[in-house]
Amino acid sequence: MHENNGRMAEQTLKEKTAKGLFWGALNNGTMQILNALIGILLARLLSNSDYGLMGMLAVFTAVAGALQESGFTSAIANLENPTDNDYNSVFWFSTIVSWCSYIVLFFSAPLIADFFHHAELIDLSRFLFVSLLFSAIGTAPTAYLFKNIMVKETIILRVSSLVVSGIVGIVLALQGYGYWSLAWQQVLYITLTSLGRFFLIPWRPSLKIDFAPVRRMFSFSYKILVTTVVNVVSQNLLTFIFGRLYTANAVGNFSQAFKWDTMASTMVSGTTSQVAQPILVEVKAERERQVLVFRKMLRFTAFLAFPAMFGLGMVAYEFIIVFIADKWVDSVPLLRILCISGAFLPFYTLYQNLMISRGKPDVYLWVTTSLIAVQLLLVLLCHSKGMVFMVSAYTVATVLWLFVWQYFAHREISLRLWDVLLDIVPYMLVSAAVMAAVYMATSSIHNLLVLLLVRIGLAVVAYFIVMKLLGSKMLDECIGYLRRKKQK
Repeated sequence: MHENNGRMAEQTLKEKTAKGLFWGALNNGTMQILNALIGILLARLLSNSDYGLMGMLAVFTAVAGALQESGFTSAIANLENPTDNDYNSVFWFSTIVSWCSYIVLFFSAPLIADFFHHAELIDLSRFLFVSLLFSAIGTAPTAYLFKNIMVKETIILRVSSLVVSGIVGIVLALQGYGYWSLAWQQVLYITLTSLGRFFLIPWRPSLKIDFAPVRRMFSFSYKILVTTVVNVVSQNLLTFIFGRLYTANAVGNFSQAFKWDTMASTMVSGTTSQVAQPILVEVKAERERQVLVFRKMLRFTAFLAFPAMFGLGMVAYEFIIVFIADKWVDSVPLLRILCISGAFLPFYTLYQNLMISRGKPDVYLWVTTSLIAVQLLLVLLCHSKGMVFMVSAYTVATVLWLFVWQYFAHREISLRLWDVLLDIVPYMLVSAAVMAAVYMATSSIHNLLVLLLVRIGLAVVAYFIVMKLLGSKMLDECIGYLRRKKQK
């Protein structure tokens, strides 16, 4: 009887994981396709400097957003049975922090503009930071959706919000509003998603405010908060420094490359991040089982990440010239370099979720903080060698730091490095070999649109065939799940 219950629990977990990954993949795939279409249209209509100005402000918006969320989404997900009072406490805390952050940033706008030597950033930043006031409304609902793995509902909301905000941004760009079209798109998207999350769930805040739950969770969440802030600074470090050292056009080129790299990488990491922590929390009492679940997530991530990122690097030139414009050609070498680190970033997300699920946000904090210290040191040492060299050094550090995450994973759940390498290296080698073969086989094609389409088509077919010939269980499981979905 006990074995039957265990088998049923295992099947339930597998089904829950598969369902979450399916909707996560659909969610992020749909989002990134729409983001790509909107991004292509806007990039063709706007100038390099328009993107450069928005890139300079990205770190401020992201840090303020992290302060507002304060790690409580993860903290609530780690609670077995969060109460209405827990959500209510987080809601009001987030609201207060967002208003305080906006006031500080509003009066700091002239200082920000002076630092980057662009007076137009005063009005632009004050408008852009309004999104903080609306995003506060969605903090507690986001935690509710995340805790209950409501991925299907989330995708509908995000896609509809992106469509509306994207259309508004494109219309404004056509009317000649420049960087304001990007600002309106961002503010509108955050507003729609935050309000949508609020009305999507059955929970509602009350005026009976009790911050005791926030105080209880803060010993856990503040480590997530600090780490998130460090992560945000790390992700925007180069844009921030480039904004000080180079022209708005140069910053725009980097922002364009970084945007496409992040979009592709997020498509993979977002697929697993929506289910990784809740599932890992569910099995954390059984270490061996958690190792098996984690390794399967590693294989799934490698199965998607390496072909996606190496493939983007392969077609970077054709993609930029054909779909965007030749004015962005200087972003091509930067994009190719970033695609290498982008292939490994989804693994960071898995390791971070593992540490959080084990109740070790302090490890998450110190590993991430140490990384940004190394990256900052490299930037300071390499800044005189130019943008491409700096991005290359940044990428090397990002890839190698995965071994640091693995060290702590081994300490925590006895996950062996050899097993991890067996899980991910085959996918990396196959992906690299496929992309190299396709690149050389198609190098004689001169029409860029034809070249782009042929390379994408050949890469997809070749990767599928090689995986099939090698007997990839991950491919078989993905095909099997899709067949079961179709039969239902």
